[in-house]
Formats: sequence, structure tokens, C-alpha cells
Amino acid sequence: MSKILLTGTMTCAQDEIESVVSLLPMHIRQSRAEPGCLQFELWQDELKPTEFHITEVFRDERAFEAHQDRTRNSDWFRVTGHMMRDYRKSSA
Repeated sequence: MSKILLTGTMTCAQDEIESVVSLLPMHIRQSRAEPGCLQFELWQDELKPTEFHITEVFRDERAFEAHQDRTRNSDWFRVTGHMMRDYRKSSA
């Protein structure tokens, strides 16, 4: 089985920054606790506060898909689902 790596950037509007930042700790904690999550980093860009960078590593495609399913049913997705994402997914 191949590990799944996702990297990229999510961009929000200036007036959405506070909402995104308020949800970061819970989203990070829940994601890291998922079975098959090997690494989950999500942080706000210091120079462009409307950009959030992500690095995710999951044990396999099944664990990655379970993460996607959980996320789609979360407060995180309800607030950020419409935001522009520039993600790259690969397997190793």
C-alpha cells in the first residue's frame, strides 16, 4: 500500500480569517487522531494571513478517504468548503 501525501494552500477572504483561525485547533486535533494519519500540519501564512498551508500524510488511500469523509461532515468544511484550494495529492 502506498502512503498518500497532500500538500497545498487554502485561501480565504480577509473577513473570514478569524473564523478559520478559530477552527484550526479542533480540525488539527481531530485529523491527527484519525486512524492512519501519519502527519497533519496546517498553518496560517505569516506574510499572507489569508493563506493556510497544509501537509498531510496518510497510511493509505483508505485512511485518506476516511479523513475526507469525516472532514466533509465537520464545522471546518461548513466554514471553509467554498474557499479556494490549490492542493497536490501524490502517493509514495
